[in-house]
Amino acid sequence: MRMIRKQIVFLLLITLVFVNIPQKVDASIGVSAASAVLIEQESGRILFEKEAHTKRRIASITKIMTAILAIESGKLDRTVTVSDRAVRAEGSSVYLKPGQKIKLEDLVYGLMLRSGNDTAVAIAEYVGGSVEGFAYLMNQKAKEIGMVNTHFANPHGLDDHENHYSTAYDMALLTRYAMENKTYQKISGTKVHRAPNPNEAWDYKWNNKNRLLNLYKYCTGGKTGFTKRAKRTLVTTATKGDMDLIAVTLNAPDDWNDHISMYEYGFQQYDMAEVLSTGKLDLEKNKYYKKNPLYIKKSILYPATSKEMGLITVKYKLYKPEKNWKVTRKSERVAGKAIVYLDGRAVQDTPIFYQNNPEKKKGFFNFMKDIFLSIMGVKLNG
Repeated sequence: MRMIRKQIVFLLLITLVFVNIPQKVDASIGVSAASAVLIEQESGRILFEKEAHTKRRIASITKIMTAILAIESGKLDRTVTVSDRAVRAEGSSVYLKPGQKIKLEDLVYGLMLRSGNDTAVAIAEYVGGSVEGFAYLMNQKAKEIGMVNTHFANPHGLDDHENHYSTAYDMALLTRYAMENKTYQKISGTKVHRAPNPNEAWDYKWNNKNRLLNLYKYCTGGKTGFTKRAKRTLVTTATKGDMDLIAVTLNAPDDWNDHISMYEYGFQQYDMAEVLSTGKLDLEKNKYYKKNPLYIKKSILYPATSKEMGLITVKYKLYKPEKNWKVTRKSERVAGKAIVYLDGRAVQDTPIFYQNNPEKKKGFFNFMKDIFLSIMGVKLNG
């Protein structure tokens, strides 16, 4: 009997120990990746992370930066002459020839779908003047986006430089930025692209290496990567309903399943809460802008769990108008901002606008028109 009591006490103690162990957030997601992150496109909110800010080699997901810089150059319809240096690029290739002429747009398709290192060098030389010059542009753009733990040394991600690295979070920031561009969205999500091939009787036909476009019905695009030192890297995007997600994994042996697991977690646990709708704001205690309405141009959507929905609040901060506002005709001004809080922490904001419409002074014609309409109104009404 004593033995049974001791066993029961022991089991109770063990149970209490496990109950009081702090549970890690998102423990339900098991990913193979050394670093991983899942963010929501609209707000940039991190929904899941694992060593997301650790610097690592990134391999060919580097080419997301190469692609967006090529697109933003405004030269996609221009013809590029392929150099010897581009043809000699090691690793994956679309097999360009020295002196070959090809549209920059087709080079970007070859870059994103087939991960051509030759296309990366050709793009870099054309857009940046040289590979080194293009690397400078890459780092300038990274700084602009806020990729504070990133440094680019080449346009393709090969392990030919020691100071070429990023983090899962920084690559998510880059993808969030790139996905604001419609052309990038289209290219990233294209499954098959054909391009003229002047060297052969047949055209190029490039199938996208991103298998998640076929494996997961909500996938909308992305970029694969692999080198011996970086191992498997992957960036993908997915959309379900009104929620757009971005997933990044670095050094992930089972990256396809990692991404599906993260997406399923994000779509199941979070909903997009419409915190503020586009249009007029009816704000009480508004001493500055009483005559004309205040409004916002863009609605605020924020991803939240069912438990968080009741923790979302909005505060409004209005600026005091400048003296010259009254004399400016039909002048739209930023009057302040609406700030969204989640459990007391500011998470997002949007500008509040004010339209100043001063009364027009009536000319002689309008004055006589008003008198005429007044007289006619008297006659018609009695």
